[in-house]
Amino acid sequence: MTAHIDPPRKAVNADQDAVETADWLASLGSLHHSAGAERVRYILAALDRRAKELGVLPDSPPFSPYRNSIPLEQQKPYPGDIAIETRLTAIIRWNALAMVVRANKAYGELGGHVASYASAAEIFEVGFNHFFRASSSESEGDLVYFQPHSSPGVYARAYLEGRLSDENLKLYRQELSGPGLSSYPHPWLMPEFWQVPSASMGLGPISAIYQARFMKYLQHRGLVQTAGRHVWGVFGDGEMDEPESIAGLALAARENLDNLTFVVNCNLQRLDGPVRGNGQVIQELESLFQGAGWNVIKVLWGSDWDDIFARDSKHALLRKFADTVDGKYQTLGAKDGAYNLTNFFSEDPEVRALVAHMSDVDIDGLKRGGHDSKKLFAAFAAAKDMKGRPTVILAKTKKGYGMGGAGESRMTSHQAKKLDVDALYAFRDRFALPLSNEQVENLEFFTPAEDSAEIQYLRARRAALGGYMPVRRRASAALPVPPLQSYAEFALRGDGKATSTTMAIVRLFTNLLKDKTLGPRIVPIVADEARTFGMANLFRQVGIYSPAGQLYEPEDAGSMLYYKEAIDGQLLEEGITEAGAISSWTAAATSYSIHNFPLLPFYIYYSMFGFQRVGDLIWAAADQRARGFLIGATAGRTTLGGEGLQHQDGSSHLMAATVPNCRAYDPAFPYEVAVIVDHGMRSMLEQGNDEFYYLTAMNENYAQPSMPDDARDGIIKGLYRVLPSADGPAKIRLVGSGAILPEALAAAAMLQSEWKVACDVWSATSFSELAREARDVERTNRLSPLSTPVESHVVQCLGGKVPIVAASDYVRAYPQLIGSYIEAPYTVLGTDGFGRSDTRAALRSFFEVDRKQIVVAALSALAKSGEVAREQVAKAVASYELPTGVAPPWSR
Repeated sequence: MTAHIDPPRKAVNADQDAVETADWLASLGSLHHSAGAERVRYILAALDRRAKELGVLPDSPPFSPYRNSIPLEQQKPYPGDIAIETRLTAIIRWNALAMVVRANKAYGELGGHVASYASAAEIFEVGFNHFFRASSSESEGDLVYFQPHSSPGVYARAYLEGRLSDENLKLYRQELSGPGLSSYPHPWLMPEFWQVPSASMGLGPISAIYQARFMKYLQHRGLVQTAGRHVWGVFGDGEMDEPESIAGLALAARENLDNLTFVVNCNLQRLDGPVRGNGQVIQELESLFQGAGWNVIKVLWGSDWDDIFARDSKHALLRKFADTVDGKYQTLGAKDGAYNLTNFFSEDPEVRALVAHMSDVDIDGLKRGGHDSKKLFAAFAAAKDMKGRPTVILAKTKKGYGMGGAGESRMTSHQAKKLDVDALYAFRDRFALPLSNEQVENLEFFTPAEDSAEIQYLRARRAALGGYMPVRRRASAALPVPPLQSYAEFALRGDGKATSTTMAIVRLFTNLLKDKTLGPRIVPIVADEARTFGMANLFRQVGIYSPAGQLYEPEDAGSMLYYKEAIDGQLLEEGITEAGAISSWTAAATSYSIHNFPLLPFYIYYSMFGFQRVGDLIWAAADQRARGFLIGATAGRTTLGGEGLQHQDGSSHLMAATVPNCRAYDPAFPYEVAVIVDHGMRSMLEQGNDEFYYLTAMNENYAQPSMPDDARDGIIKGLYRVLPSADGPAKIRLVGSGAILPEALAAAAMLQSEWKVACDVWSATSFSELAREARDVERTNRLSPLSTPVESHVVQCLGGKVPIVAASDYVRAYPQLIGSYIEAPYTVLGTDGFGRSDTRAALRSFFEVDRKQIVVAALSALAKSGEVAREQVAKAVASYELPTGVAPPWSR
C-alpha cells in the first residue's frame, strides 16, 4: 500500500524575490563594512520607523508612532452637545478649584489637590456624560475606580447634580466639623457615596482587574448577570510605577477581560517632577500594555492637530515628536505659543513649514488629546467595542490645565493649593465663567439655574445612563447560616483525636460548601498551595475556576484528587500572587454592595504573606467594608519548623490589631475555630456588620479536646478558662494562645507535679479583642465618673493580684496589648526576633516559649511576690538546663 504524501506547502513568509533580497542584504553588508555598526543601527531604526508610518508594522514593538491610535476617518461622531459639555466642564473645574483653595485659605493645614483633576476633567466628563452606567432596576451598572487626587472634581459634579450641598463643599477635608467630605475615595468615611477606595496609589489598578475578572466568575457560575457591565479605572501615569499597578496586566489579557478599560491620565508629571524626564512614558506604557496583550489606544493630540498631520506627508512632525523627551514636553506645556514656536516648531524647517500659517495664539491653543472630548469619546467607544481583550487609553494631558502660571505643567503643580487673585481671575477668564470679581475673590461656588440648559443636559445624560454615580449600596438581603452542629460537630467533639487547626478550618468550609443555600455563596481562594493546606479535595468537589474550562487532560487525571479546571469552578487558585489573591478576596467580600449579592470568601494563605506582605491591600479592603474570612495558615513563629526566617510569622496579629474593623483570633482548638467562624458568619451575613475576620491556624497535629459547655462567650470575647486549678485557689494563672496553649497546659501539669503549685490555665483566643473591649470600658469609666464602674471581660477573668504568665507564638507586644488593664503582676513570653529552621520543640526552646520556660516564668513571678523561694527558681533553671546570660539567643 502506497503511503499518501501531502504536497509541500508554501511557507507563510516565503521569499518571493530572492534576487532583490540578496541585493538588500548585500547593501547592508557593504554599509557595515564602510560605515560601521552605528550607521547600520541608525538605518535599521529609520526603516523601522518608516515601516510603522506606512502601516506595515502597526503593532510592531516597542511602540507605534507618537500620534493618536484612531485615525480621523475612523473617529466616531460625537453624540453630545460639545458647547454645553464644555460649559459644564468649566463650571465643575471652578467649583473643584474653589473648594480646595477656600479650605486652604481658611486652614492652611488641610491640603488637597487641584492640578490632577484639572488635567483629567474632560476624561471624567466624557465618561460621566456618555459611558459610566449607574446601578438601576435593570442592571447593577459599571464600576469606576477614580483617580484619588481628582476627588474634588467628582464632588464638584455631585454638587451640580444636587447630591452635595454648599455646606458639604465648604467642609472639604473637615469631616469632624460637620457634613464634610473625605480627602479621597473612602467608602468607610462616605459609605453611601464612594463605592471603592483608591487613595493608596497603585491599589486601584490591581483591584479593578480582579474586580472585572470576578464579574466574569459570577457570570460563569450563574450567580449574577454581569454581561454588559464594565469596570473603568482612571489612573495616573506616575501611578503605573507602583508594582501593584501592573501586577495583574497579564491576567487581564489572558482571561480576555473585555469588560475592563484603564484610562491612564498621562500628564507626564508625578508629585515632584516629570514621570520620565529623559524618556517618553506614554511610549513606555504602550510597550508594557501591548506586550501584556492589551488593546492600546493613544489619545495624544486634539482636533486642532488634525490639519497639521494631514499636511505632514513626510512625517517630519512624527520624527520631531519621537525625538522629544517628556521633560521638554513639560517645559513646552508650561510656556506660551511664542516659546513653543521658537523652541519646538522652528527647530526643524519642515516642521516650521507645517505651522507657517499659524500665529503664536494659534500655537498656544493647540490642545493635547486628553483635553479634547471628541478624541476621548472615540477612544472610549472603541474600548467598549473591543471584544476579547482589555483596553488601556493613554490620554495625554497637562497637569494643572487651565491654571496658567499658577501650575500648568509646572514642577510644583501637584502641591498647588492656593492661588492669588490674579490667577483666579485668569482661570475665570480662560473658561469664560459668569463670575464677578467679587465672586471670584470670595471663591463662591457657581450653580446654573435649575431650568438652565446646562443642568437640564447634565440630568438628562445621567438619566440615560441609569442615574447618578458614584453611589454605594450599604446593605443587601441577609444570608441565612446553617446551625453550628450541622457542619461542625467534628470540631465540637474532639474527643482527644489528633489534628491541626488548619485541617479543621478546611473541613469546616468544605462542609459548608454542601449546604444548599450557603454553599454556592462560598468563595474559596488560595494563592498556590491548596495541597499544602489540605484543600486538594476541593479540586474535584467544586473545581478550579477557569474562563476557558480545561483544554488538556491533567497529568493526575487517574487520581481521586485530580487537578480539575472548569468554567463554572468555585475555587479561585490565583497562582503565586498574594496581591492578586487578596484582590479577588476583596471583590468577593464586597459583592453584597457592588453586586447586591452577598458571598462568603475564605482566603487561606501562609500567615506571614498576609498583613506583612499585602497589608495595604487589606487596609483598602477594610476601607471598602469587606466581609469575609482571612485564614493565616501555618501560623506562628514555631509551627512551621523547617521553613525559617521569611516564612515564620510572629507579627501578623499585631498588625491585624491596627485595622479597626478586623476581628482577629488565634485559636488553639478546632471547637474554638468553629465557634469563631459561626459567630463571624452570623455577624456578617445575617446581621450585616461591616467587619471581617482573621484567623490563624496551625499545621501541627495534637490531641483536640471537646468543647466545654460554658466556653462560647469567652471564645468570642477573647478569653476563657480552659483548665481550672484542681488543688484549691490558684497561686499562678497561665494564659496561652494558639500553638502555645498546649505548652501552657503541659506547664500547668509540671507546676502541679514537680513544684506543687496550683494554677489555672486560660485560653486567649484574641488579645486584640480583649484590648479593644477593655479600652472602651476604660473610656466609659473615665468619662462617667459618677456612674458605677463597668468591668471589662479581661478584668472579670483576670482580676485580682494573683500573678499571670502569658505566652503566645507571636511577639511579646501582642499579649502585652492587655497589660495596662491588669492589676496583677503580668509576665509575657513571646517569639521576638528572626525566625530559624529547626523542629518545633527546638524552636520553642530557642524563643523561650516552651513549657519549661513557662514553668520558670511562673516560679519567678511567685518568687517576686514571696510565694516561693528564689532558690526554687534557680533549681528549675538548672534542672531544665535553660540558657542564661544578658542577651537572649533570639535577639542576635
